[in-house]
Amino acid sequence: MTRNRLTDRYLAEVRLEPDELTRFVRQRRDLIHTIYRGRHLTRPAFLTRAERERLTEDLTNLHSALAALPERRFGGDVAAFARALGMTEQQAAMAARGAGRPVSRLTRADIYHDGSDFRLMELNLGSPVGGQDNAILNELFLEHPAVAEFVKANSLSYVDTMAAGVATFRAECGLEPDQPVFMAAVDEPSSYAQIDWMLHAAAAELARYGIEAVACHLGQLRVHGGRVWYEDRPVDLLYRIFLLADVADPACAALIDPLLRAAERGEVALFSPIDTDLYMNKATLAMLSDEAYRDQLTPAERTSLDRLLPWTRMVRDEPVTVGGERVGLLDYALDQRRQLVLKPASLASGMGVVLGWEVDDAQWRARLTEALDGPYVLQQRLVGEPEPFPATDRPGTVPWLLRWGVYTAHDGYAGSIVVGSTDLSGGVLNIGGGATGGCVFHE
Repeated sequence: MTRNRLTDRYLAEVRLEPDELTRFVRQRRDLIHTIYRGRHLTRPAFLTRAERERLTEDLTNLHSALAALPERRFGGDVAAFARALGMTEQQAAMAARGAGRPVSRLTRADIYHDGSDFRLMELNLGSPVGGQDNAILNELFLEHPAVAEFVKANSLSYVDTMAAGVATFRAECGLEPDQPVFMAAVDEPSSYAQIDWMLHAAAAELARYGIEAVACHLGQLRVHGGRVWYEDRPVDLLYRIFLLADVADPACAALIDPLLRAAERGEVALFSPIDTDLYMNKATLAMLSDEAYRDQLTPAERTSLDRLLPWTRMVRDEPVTVGGERVGLLDYALDQRRQLVLKPASLASGMGVVLGWEVDDAQWRARLTEALDGPYVLQQRLVGEPEPFPATDRPGTVPWLLRWGVYTAHDGYAGSIVVGSTDLSGGVLNIGGGATGGCVFHE
């Protein structure tokens, strides 16, 4: 038996030759310029109705708790909130300028299933969520008769995440559903040089949703005459891929500031406001995980966070509560190395992460010392429960460890993607690091 009955049923009923689904997909589309980067898992993953509904409820409550942090803990002072997360004064000031609008509802929660429940690793919000072309694989799988028959027989479906994302940024930017839009997806120059191929492919994909889009970097945009321009065309919407962290680079800050001022003057729509990045900083999870904050949560938020959040704390030399007992954080961290992960609070894609079980005591102590009082968090190790997937070279299955990317948007659940590896040790899983992506169907 696997995590849910849909997976058991699929493995029992959909009998394909080894690697048949992969060969089938390759005949129809090259996935190299998508989030899947040319490879995919050998079957879909599945969510039952109960799993999807509870995940949506829990993620909605997490979002409400995050959005309320500045008001509940800092009296509405967004700059103070930013400084508490480890932002510089310049970053805090820029974030405060973007405050006032509701926190974007477009999110991707990175989650493991531990065999009993879904547990959150981190949350991405707004325009930088990434991976929104994931439904391409759902569409391709449904062209195979055996998969299509199984999906129909079990009343399964999927959400087109890119369509949900487009609807969300139109709604949050005050754009009508059928309003013509010329959009610039803009990154900072050095990052753009590494992922420009993916950005251009995603921009082309948006034509299916009535959006004319170009991908560019900050240096390719100009502000004059009351508009933002890309070459000789005025831009209606800036889709922000650059991050608040990029403001630390003076050259980037000089390019970002005129664009934000143009958005503040109403000369261009901006998705998402730059203060959105505060709410996906991992230090926010440390705030929400802290027992001292529990009385400021609603009952629904407490229930969801207790279920979803692993123990997370900022790296400080101070007492913390673990399992109802007060202990010194550094002593606890040194003693429980194999059960902890050290993470930079504001980086993504596994950058800078130290897995306690992969280093020795001396290395762990050194990294903790370096992180002390800085923008770093310690988080309880999440151990995922492997799932069986058809083997590619023989009949039968092989176990894969999965990380789920679960999207929500302005109207709720917005699709999912899974990222898997046959390395079951629990390392960082991301497609850019060599892991393999897959699509998800739900009841």
